[in-house]
Amino acid sequence: MASLLNASSSAIFGAKKELCVAPCSSMAHRSRRHASNKVLAVMAPAQSPRTPSASGSVKHAMTMTEKILARASEKSHLEPGENVWVNVDVLMTHDVCGPGTIGIFKKEFGQNAQVWDREKIVIIPDHYIFTSDERANRNVDILRDFCLEQNIKYFYDIIDLSNFKANPDYKGVCHIALAQEGHCRPGEVLLGTDSHTCNAGAFGQFATGIGNTDAGFVMGTGKLLLKVPPTLRFVLDGEMPNYLLAKDLILQIIGEITVAGATYKSMEFVGSTIQGLNMEERMTLCNMVVEAGGKNGVVPADEVTFKYLEDKTSKNFEPVYSDDNARFIQEYRIDVSKLEPLVAKPHSPDNRALARECKDVKIDRVYIGSCTGGKTEDFLAAAKVFLASGKRVKVPTFLVPATQKVWMDIYSLPVPGSGGKTCSQIFEEAGCDTPASPSCGACLGGPRDTYARMNDPQVCVSTTNRNFPGRMGHKEGQIYLASPYTAAASALSGYVTDPRDFLM
Repeated sequence: MASLLNASSSAIFGAKKELCVAPCSSMAHRSRRHASNKVLAVMAPAQSPRTPSASGSVKHAMTMTEKILARASEKSHLEPGENVWVNVDVLMTHDVCGPGTIGIFKKEFGQNAQVWDREKIVIIPDHYIFTSDERANRNVDILRDFCLEQNIKYFYDIIDLSNFKANPDYKGVCHIALAQEGHCRPGEVLLGTDSHTCNAGAFGQFATGIGNTDAGFVMGTGKLLLKVPPTLRFVLDGEMPNYLLAKDLILQIIGEITVAGATYKSMEFVGSTIQGLNMEERMTLCNMVVEAGGKNGVVPADEVTFKYLEDKTSKNFEPVYSDDNARFIQEYRIDVSKLEPLVAKPHSPDNRALARECKDVKIDRVYIGSCTGGKTEDFLAAAKVFLASGKRVKVPTFLVPATQKVWMDIYSLPVPGSGGKTCSQIFEEAGCDTPASPSCGACLGGPRDTYARMNDPQVCVSTTNRNFPGRMGHKEGQIYLASPYTAAASALSGYVTDPRDFLM
């Protein structure tokens, strides 16, 4: 497939040498070491007065990520590669990594130690919830005991596993819950014990996943030593075709730069196409930067961001933006109008192919859910395809809302052009499974009794984010990553299908 992603060589980091305008201490030290003892002058020659802007400190251009980390480390300027102590605004953990994080915190700070700030720690059970597995249930118990002990303000607990609606505090998938509950704010630093924490970069903040040891340290101090990443910039322009979604955009990018193409780099998304995306589609983009090895993904905050946050947070925030002359190690430009629906074939997110090229791949099931593809807009997109076809699915089609709010939207929001029908009504008419309890579900496999887990070596089209062997359960299962449009179209045909077959 011809590349639609063009890198600008003029943006290569290091192409321009930086001039030291203000006195450089390192140069001064070198000059003193090599200076002769001979006196060359006793008086400086007369000079015309200089303006403060020429003689004072020089303002260095920075990217968004550099600015956020500079402010969080109380520095005026940062360069990629610098290691700095960063003040953390929000720390998130869940039932998979939370117990380990808590164990490290207690071991290193003491059994009776108090967390650094009970209002800045968010604990969300979401991964292995609706299961009879004793160890999974024990993990949630550990979270609950710790939150009671520490009086953690934001603990989204679940007690009654038989009916998630009986748990008003329970939310669902952590990354979407963080956004819906107002924990994502422009200009801040959000760290979480989950690799898809980068999802929150859609709000113009620095968000990245960390390990249990780092999280245990943050839990006790509110700080973490971070290396400043260099930034790749992706400029997406052109009118978004009505058969594409953000999932297609990020699969295009990952397929182009590979799963190692952004290793420990920030990925910044700008352009007219990005400006036209709603917040949930922006989340999809940032969510999967880690599949390219990215440290974080970020979208500049704008009116779309501010509108989303209006009823979600009362806390003040201060957005930052990349300077016009900020340095990016590379810039890619994409004409979105020329893209086609994509899939990532087994067993890697960068194994990119056009959906129409895989039309002979017979499938056994479809999965619509996860932090990447289980948001309200994702289900509305799938419903749009089912509505346009008027047909019933030919393979089992599993629907797992990311959060309680998404579940309620499925049953209450009318689908545009449907005459008032909700997603749930359209899904029922199409023969899909009843929407399940909100959670990470089968995205991460989980215990064997996890709803929709792949317990057999089947072929699945999924709106999730990873398709490694065993990711959704059976190690011989084959997962095709796709947008909700493509997933719904494939469910209707029983083969990997280009959604244009139903949308045009």
